[in-house]
Amino acid sequence: MTERLYDADAYRRVFSAAVCACTETARGWEVVLDRTAFYPEGGGQPGDTGTLGGAAVLDTCFRGETLVHLCAAPLPVGATVEGQIDWPRRFDLMQQHSGEHIVSGILCRMLSCDNVGFHLGAEVTVIDFSRPVPPDVLRAAEAEANTVIWENRPFRISCPTPEELAALPYRSKKALSGAVRIVACPGADICACCGTHVRAAGEIGLITLQNPKPFRGGTRMELLAGRRAFDHARAVAEQCAHISAQLSAPVLETAAAVERVLAARDAETYRAVGLENRLFSALSAPHSGAGDTLLLLSGACTPDALRRCCTTLSHTCGGRSAVFSTEADGCKYAVCVPETERGAFTRALNAALDGRGGGKGGFAQGSVSANSAAVRAYFSALGWRVGGDA
Repeated sequence: MTERLYDADAYRRVFSAAVCACTETARGWEVVLDRTAFYPEGGGQPGDTGTLGGAAVLDTCFRGETLVHLCAAPLPVGATVEGQIDWPRRFDLMQQHSGEHIVSGILCRMLSCDNVGFHLGAEVTVIDFSRPVPPDVLRAAEAEANTVIWENRPFRISCPTPEELAALPYRSKKALSGAVRIVACPGADICACCGTHVRAAGEIGLITLQNPKPFRGGTRMELLAGRRAFDHARAVAEQCAHISAQLSAPVLETAAAVERVLAARDAETYRAVGLENRLFSALSAPHSGAGDTLLLLSGACTPDALRRCCTTLSHTCGGRSAVFSTEADGCKYAVCVPETERGAFTRALNAALDGRGGGKGGFAQGSVSANSAAVRAYFSALGWRVGGDA
């Protein structure tokens, strides 16, 4: 059985070990050592990477009860090799995992809930809680977690006796028996865990909680700790500085400035839509009661504008209607025809004018590669009336 050096010293980066077995697989060579500082995937924490005897270690995991190192090259059985952990990656994972313990312990105490899911990803750590987490509780938990960091409370690892374990109010996702490894941070958390952790909370540096959302009756959220939290905070600060410069507003007043810009945009959009509707009515008016009618509009139109224009034309002409906006690479279109005809009509139009699109009910939208002259000729051949400003 492989001696697990990481259990006694999570900070050990280099070690020597004897190669007990080396088996080729489709993914690489699975190497078994007599001792290792590589942490195998488990408890929500990914397996370590690094090098063994110069060969890259791509992953570390269990195959049944056997701890294996997935290597990019074979290692000779019986040889003594040096192992080196990818320490920046390991320390990042330790920061995330220890941060998750602090947050989970605090939230589970605040809400009398359980941590029912934990995944330590390459970019964020995802945590699932069994109860909804109100925004004010989330912010309070985040603040308390960072207080634990600033007070630099120690992480203590122990394997209590069965009697001692029975008296501990520790967290665990399942019933445990035999030797249980307990990771504790005073005043924050006591949890059964096999993972690697920092010596003291101050090494985490910073914790932020992001994107809470309902999930299976509870709450799912993302955690960033350590350098990940710092990098995110720096990126947010740079974004805010850019927005501040664009709006000519102090950084802490950009939200109000954005609201003013959006309100002004909405007012202009409302005004523009009103002007468009007046134009569409004016373009449709000459075709009152004319029956099937095509309008050709010069210049690009939004899909919403095409829909409104086509609807206005349909009500005015009293028959089928089509509106095409001419653009550099073809035309966008909207058509109103009886629902029973819409599918066949649109397929024929797309086939004749090299287009694509569809719809539902009696309405369809799409685009064609054909130019306005080809569109005019197609609808004229159908006996439709043609008008517009193009």
